[in-house]
Amino acid sequence: MTAQLDELDSEALRQELQGLLRYINRVREEIASISRPADDDHEFSTMSDQLDAVIKATDEASNTIMACAEGNEDIVQELRGTLSDPAQIALLDKISENDMNTIQACSFQDITGQRVTKVARSLTYVEDRVTALTELWGKDEIAKVDVKGEEKTEDEKLLHGPALDPNRAISQDEIDALFD
Repeated sequence: MTAQLDELDSEALRQELQGLLRYINRVREEIASISRPADDDHEFSTMSDQLDAVIKATDEASNTIMACAEGNEDIVQELRGTLSDPAQIALLDKISENDMNTIQACSFQDITGQRVTKVARSLTYVEDRVTALTELWGKDEIAKVDVKGEEKTEDEKLLHGPALDPNRAISQDEIDALFD
């Protein structure tokens, strides 16, 4: 009877150890796939660079929009001095109001930048944790793990987004040639 119980305990222990080993191997595979993604779309540094580019592009666009609205306002003031018709002056007032609303709406850029910066910090935090896990496990061991990429659709294979490096960007002439 005791031998049977010992055998049952041994089998249960063996199954538990096998399950634990499968779990540990799965964790190792996950760490490897995060620290060494199969494609550049999921690399942490690329994500941070993309978020930085969003902040920069949004800032530049907002500044351009505000500069145009302010330029329009200068023209409106110049025209105002040459007009005496109340209906025309009322139209200039509406243009001025639209310019002010445009400038106020561009304040979204600051809030957007703050929120994107929070996301970038969160990504950096996760990246730091993954790096710590990779170092803890051993970079050489993680490097041995085969990382499988996700299957992409034909459309996804074409999407690379705007190039962060201007030297790698497709020129407008090259884009125009596609439509010729």
